[in-house]
Amino acid sequence: MGDIAFRCTCGTVTGHLIGAESGASGSRLACYCNSCRSAELALGQPDPKPEPMPLFQTTPDRVVFDTGADRLAVMRLGPKSNTYRWYATCCDAPLAITGPSPKFPFVSFNLRRVADPDALGKVSSKVFVPQPGGGTKHTNVARFVYGIASRSIAARLSGRWKQTPFFDVATGTPNGPVRVLSSDERAALPLKG
Repeated sequence: MGDIAFRCTCGTVTGHLIGAESGASGSRLACYCNSCRSAELALGQPDPKPEPMPLFQTTPDRVVFDTGADRLAVMRLGPKSNTYRWYATCCDAPLAITGPSPKFPFVSFNLRRVADPDALGKVSSKVFVPQPGGGTKHTNVARFVYGIASRSIAARLSGRWKQTPFFDVATGTPNGPVRVLSSDERAALPLKG
């Protein structure tokens, strides 16, 4: 299957998702959670609500940065957050989400950086979907969890987990500066509804 190109808003950071065409190396996810919305707002992006965040779940070895890798940085939504939200410092474009260590090899790539998201197949799961009267619901969550687990285990067993553009595998440290939002900064985000 073919690769899918991506770029940040200004075009400084470019790259491709290996074998992603038709979803061969991952799966599409629609996420409605407030954390995804907060991250967009903290980076000066518009609130995606009522639309979900379009994500592609794969392994980090499938993400290749052709230009601008030195512009990668991490944002955490608070000191207790174990979610690393990678963005391009040149234009504050959100790019990807990982865990805090290369040892759990998964990445959710932001499909707003891909010219043709439909080339990656159909959305297979939806999470944190708002429900009338409050609360949220997930659809096909078992498929979502199975996909993450099976791809991550395969990457661990094969050693592909060490092929990550996001971390220095020897030290486990991120390949970019880390910004941690304070509770006041998070509270000040214009998250509505």
